[in-house]
Amino acid sequence: MRTRRRRHVPDIKEQVYRDGQPIHQLNYLQVKLILKGSRFVSSQSLRDFSAFVAKAAAQADVRFDTNGCEHLSPRMREVLFIDTPDFLLYRNAFILRRRLLYEDGFLIGDPEIVFKYRHPDLQRAAEVDVRPHLGDGNYRIKFKAEALPQKNRLRGFRMLYSHNVQFPLSAVRQVDRRSMSTVLEVLPALQTLKASKNGRLELVNNAAVEEILVDLGRLRFGNGVAATPNVSLWRTRGDLQQLVGEFAFQIKFRHRHELPDKPMRRCEQFFLRLQHLVRDWISLGKTKTGTVYQLHGHVPRSHE
Repeated sequence: MRTRRRRHVPDIKEQVYRDGQPIHQLNYLQVKLILKGSRFVSSQSLRDFSAFVAKAAAQADVRFDTNGCEHLSPRMREVLFIDTPDFLLYRNAFILRRRLLYEDGFLIGDPEIVFKYRHPDLQRAAEVDVRPHLGDGNYRIKFKAEALPQKNRLRGFRMLYSHNVQFPLSAVRQVDRRSMSTVLEVLPALQTLKASKNGRLELVNNAAVEEILVDLGRLRFGNGVAATPNVSLWRTRGDLQQLVGEFAFQIKFRHRHELPDKPMRRCEQFFLRLQHLVRDWISLGKTKTGTVYQLHGHVPRSHE
């Protein structure tokens, strides 16, 4: 399995960034199924997806328990994608979004900025230094290997590598946060793009996305390898157009080669069996981000 794992996810060459810091290594495996949004018509329909999860888990010798999640209220977040009018960021594998969490209809906490470079080439993703230039250094790196179904068929998977940084919006001290000069100063990774400092970023397709998310329970693959799966619906605010759904879970680790073989085989088998069980629900070749960028029919070139 270690040989197979290296084939699925190659090693990252040991390098350093310009300031001498070691190149970032993967620390998450995220498994995703992009689903048809029309399948979810209520919070209960989101919870009902756990029946498929339970069946796939039983077939793959994985423990799944709901841990009382069947009574939890859905979480609601607003997701705003920001880019240039010609989608310069997305066309170059960068994604910039703002995420806001709501509780009982009111905003809670500080809005969060998520900046990522996502690409099918692991080494290329690792070499992009996504660290922001912030005075207080208040940010968190999350480097993920994302497993999704093949673009054109089921019973397999493809990998995208998402090199993320997250930080609170309040950490950006500049007054005009959407000016390109501010963005280039805060996110130096974007300085490789041919962007005018006089430009501005805007809301992608003028769309504010409402995310409704439900935790389903706990998956236990053995040897301490576990994850909390969730299912979510993305829809547009205002007209409530149901864009896309997603089933996902992630496994956090310090060093991926230390992950035990048997639990990882169970994880892979669970993913493949779940694909088969919900084959009529899956939207092949899609990502949530891509769905938002394609809202008005224009399909920008991407690396997803």
